Amino acid sequence: MEGIRRRSRQVYLEKRKPKKLEEIRDYKEDEQFLLEGIKVTEAETRAFRYKKRIYELVNKPPIEIDNLIEYRMPEAYDEKGCVSQKKRFAVNMQPSSNQTCDERMSQVTWEESRLRNATWEYGSKNKRQRSHDYKFVFEDPHRQLDFIKTSVINGDKENQVVVIVGETGSGKTTQIPQYLHEAGYTKHGKVGCTQPRRVAAISVAARVSREMGVKLGHEVGYSIRFEDCTSEKTVLKYMTDGMVLREMLSDPKLESYSVLMVDEAHERTLSTDILLGIFKDLVRLRSDLKLLISSATLDAEKFSTYFNFAPILRVPGRRYPVEIHYTKAPESNYIDAAIVTTLEIHATQASGDILVFLTGQEEIETVEEILKERIRKLGTKIGELIVCPVYANLPTELQAKIFVPTPDGARKVVLATNIAETLLTIDGIKYVVDSGYSKMKWYNPKTGMESLLVYPISKASAMQRAGRSGRTGPGKCFRLYTINSYQEDMEDNTVPEIQRTNLANVILILKNLGIDDLLNFDFLDSPPQELLRKALELLYALGALNQVGELTKVGRQMAEFPLDPMLSKMIVASDKFKCSNEIITIAALLSVGNSVFYRPKNKKFLADNARMNFYQGDSGDHIALLNVYNSWKENDYSKQWCYDNFIQFRSMKHARDIRDQLTCLVERVGIELTSSLCNLEAMKKAIISGFLLHTARLQKNGSYWTVKHPQKVHVHPSSGLAQVPKRWVIYHELVLTTKEYMRQVTELKPEWLFEIAPHYYMLKDVEDLRKKMPRVAGRPWLKT
Repeated sequence: MEGIRRRSRQVYLEKRKPKKLEEIRDYKEDEQFLLEGIKVTEAETRAFRYKKRIYELVNKPPIEIDNLIEYRMPEAYDEKGCVSQKKRFAVNMQPSSNQTCDERMSQVTWEESRLRNATWEYGSKNKRQRSHDYKFVFEDPHRQLDFIKTSVINGDKENQVVVIVGETGSGKTTQIPQYLHEAGYTKHGKVGCTQPRRVAAISVAARVSREMGVKLGHEVGYSIRFEDCTSEKTVLKYMTDGMVLREMLSDPKLESYSVLMVDEAHERTLSTDILLGIFKDLVRLRSDLKLLISSATLDAEKFSTYFNFAPILRVPGRRYPVEIHYTKAPESNYIDAAIVTTLEIHATQASGDILVFLTGQEEIETVEEILKERIRKLGTKIGELIVCPVYANLPTELQAKIFVPTPDGARKVVLATNIAETLLTIDGIKYVVDSGYSKMKWYNPKTGMESLLVYPISKASAMQRAGRSGRTGPGKCFRLYTINSYQEDMEDNTVPEIQRTNLANVILILKNLGIDDLLNFDFLDSPPQELLRKALELLYALGALNQVGELTKVGRQMAEFPLDPMLSKMIVASDKFKCSNEIITIAALLSVGNSVFYRPKNKKFLADNARMNFYQGDSGDHIALLNVYNSWKENDYSKQWCYDNFIQFRSMKHARDIRDQLTCLVERVGIELTSSLCNLEAMKKAIISGFLLHTARLQKNGSYWTVKHPQKVHVHPSSGLAQVPKRWVIYHELVLTTKEYMRQVTELKPEWLFEIAPHYYMLKDVEDLRKKMPRVAGRPWLKT
């Protein structure tokens, strides 16, 4: 009976709690309003403080971690627990109350006392206890380099495959290929080193060429999509993993290489995983080939087991302790939090550069602009802060600025995407600001939509980010998330690309290499069956595969182009419609992404008008891109013309380089270069041939409904057809922002679908759909 009474009382109190809290809150607000400016008694003051204290304690989030005091910047929050920018930064400008002490030392003393309780030492015990699985060397850098030479080059000659675990900055990417060259491995072939990203391939090749004292492109070179900086002299070649797959189309056994090094294997890109599966068979066929698998994480057992228990060698860099700080409460806006934290570090912390992890170019440019503006307003109140962005599309000369030593008396802040986790080593970094997010591609096989989503990073990525601050001395990492989020919400490792992206391009290459049994292919992690099925369906619809899954002549032609299969099919089909010159141009511009036009914030109206000048009536976005390129060409590829028309010159220059390479490939696969500039129907039919799955029809409410795998979509506001809806359209891609938007939209006639793809579209289906079309007259959904 006593237990029942106690439980009943607990239930009653729980129900009563919200009501009493509401009463206290109302009392607090009423008293604060009514008594403002009125002299009150001491008893009334105590009563008011008592009620206010109760309310704050009850609403205070509980601390569930024993012996942990989360770190929050001083006076960072207002009375309601919300972030207060003004208060967060203003405190850093306040002088110390103790005038007898140095201002700097007072701040440092306060921080050290707080930080000792709020830090989590980098490198947990359970990780270090696994050290018996590896061969260790001393932290002395000279001993480390000797270890690489003796163990990797000489001591493991009998091992054809070696897994190398090296922390960032250990020299595995830049030094091992050079040692292999010195050891004579390049006498019988090249040393190839794969990289998951273009930026890393270019920057590492440039650094190694400087170290060897040779010209980039001679003994040391790189190869990325649409750019080959190598020659017959090249013996050390850095390349993206996708380029190795393409190279295998002409050299299946890669006989021009004596050593292959798969670098940054922990990134688990789609091409890297496919390469690992192919290389596993290749080392059986070529006993003279040495294979090195390099990873920046301690989780190397998976790679070792996959390659029949290959030996694991650990090459540590010089690592210093890193203090890790978490926020006390979740940040509602991590971009704002990153800006404020960066300024606070600059104002309060000792010398040392800052590395801020953000998700993409747009965020980086936003933070860069705000930081520069706030530093300018503060003037002499704060030291010089040099802001250096780095992301994949940034010009090489601007990327190089992050490696320039910071001048005395100044501090550098590097704003980077996750490429700075392991691919780029930046000296001088002492502080890391980790937003906790990165952008990841996710492909939905049901809708056929591939979205670039902002996604929480994994614990492994968080550890990599923290480690960037401990390369040259003790560092600090400020995580803009709580310790509970880290422990409970984050996955241990990032989901491999092969389990979340479109597989059509890779399957096309594998088929062209003679690998037909995809279900039994030895993947490191097998992709979902639905992804494989969807990719095969797409290739069949494009005519790349026949009914029994074999590669057709069209499929072999498509495989020669380093493009998405739909773009490749569009080019192949242009031969039939006698418009290959125009289609190559469109394909090149689509390959540079959505970076052709730019729209300055202070000149949006002018930019929009300039853009609409390239539209011929309602011809659509694809033809508008063609008009942009042709106009640029007529103006002698002028940079000033691009500026006047709000066109990005660098994107156009890149598109021209892509077009030149596509022209060579077109001739190689036997497609005649023809032109049909005035025949819009021919060009549209060629576009439909490649993107026949990307069709949509207009609905009565002004939205669209995709024909295959129906879903509701909208024309992107940047499209020339956004205000002039057409009954039937074809689009380049779907992007998910606030809605599912179609980018690069062009009008089509529904009967063309049956004419071009009778194996995929039934005439009856097209006719039935036409009957259901809404009337366009009036178009009540249009904005005037």
